[in-house]
Amino acid sequence: MIDHTMIVSFTEPVPDAELDQFLKDIEQLMRDSGQIKSFSAEHHIRVPADEHSPVFAATAIVRFGFADLDALNASFAAPGAEELIRRWQARYPYRVVWANHQPL
Repeated sequence: MIDHTMIVSFTEPVPDAELDQFLKDIEQLMRDSGQIKSFSAEHHIRVPADEHSPVFAATAIVRFGFADLDALNASFAAPGAEELIRRWQARYPYRVVWANHQPL
């Protein structure tokens, strides 16, 4: 099992309902791909120190569980992924960093 954890940071505030829809859209796309074994996502809990983050402060954390490296690699070409990214980037620009790791 391999986890792919994404830290998503929108450049401007996003209403909670919109952020929830973004997370649902990602989950549905990845479930439809048949590649993921598990999914979890949560809103970041902001604290004053976020203003001093050396990279950026998160808006949400997303974790996908994959059976193996082949499934993880295949997920980057999931049908509809590019369209989903373009659509959300046009509405609310965001940045992402991720880490691939053994389950914590």
